[in-house]
Amino acid sequence: MKYSEKCPVVCKKAIAADIFDIRLYSPRITAEAVCGQFVNVKAEGFFLRRPISLCGIDREKGELRLVFQVRGKGTEEISRLREGCLADIIGPLGKGFDLSDRNRKAVIIGGGIGVPPMVPIAEFYGRNAAVITGFRSAGAVILQKDLEKTGAEVILCTDDGTAGMKGFVTNALEKCLEKEKPDIIYACGPMPMLRGIVKIADENGIRTQVSLEERMGCGVGGCLVCACRTVKDGREVYSHVCKDGPVFEAEEVLFS
Repeated sequence: MKYSEKCPVVCKKAIAADIFDIRLYSPRITAEAVCGQFVNVKAEGFFLRRPISLCGIDREKGELRLVFQVRGKGTEEISRLREGCLADIIGPLGKGFDLSDRNRKAVIIGGGIGVPPMVPIAEFYGRNAAVITGFRSAGAVILQKDLEKTGAEVILCTDDGTAGMKGFVTNALEKCLEKEKPDIIYACGPMPMLRGIVKIADENGIRTQVSLEERMGCGVGGCLVCACRTVKDGREVYSHVCKDGPVFEAEEVLFS
């Protein structure tokens, strides 16, 4: 079930350049939400809402955590929300990740603003997970302390080597697989990154779930803005990232 609510902003802070961390009090949405889903947030003065993935689901407090980057005038308007203001949201939306067994070994990979939705997965698996995060440079790094608190092994990569290891998340993934083969890989980030991860996973026979980043219009499957090419029952079809995803089994997605 999804709800349309005006939720109080409990806390708001900037955590990097143009990246904001907001907590909303929304017990009804929190009770229904699962990792990998998102909410559609109204930006005052704009017709279309902006989709923001869930970085945290605190059922005890009834709070949702949203970490997002300003990428245009709409998200810039949302970034102006202050503590005590009401955020107009619809959610939970989309299909989330499969988190059915804490005893499985998992590798969790996030690139850039694809890192926030991976935090709840790391919390689920704890010490049974290795988390690989990738950023352009040290100034763009976010949520490392949150990930370290989960007990998972955290591997930081930057393109220019200004923080963590120099290189891409795919380099770190290959090193992880040399040590131990996980039961499942989770990934969220830019399409080229996902394509590289899925190629490595396929070569090693590892189940992989990916969360796709696509521009959305309605957020509920009523428009064609977020259509992506997928395979269902051996046939190529167009799926809606907002409704059929954003999480897909990797073999369902046509990355070419």
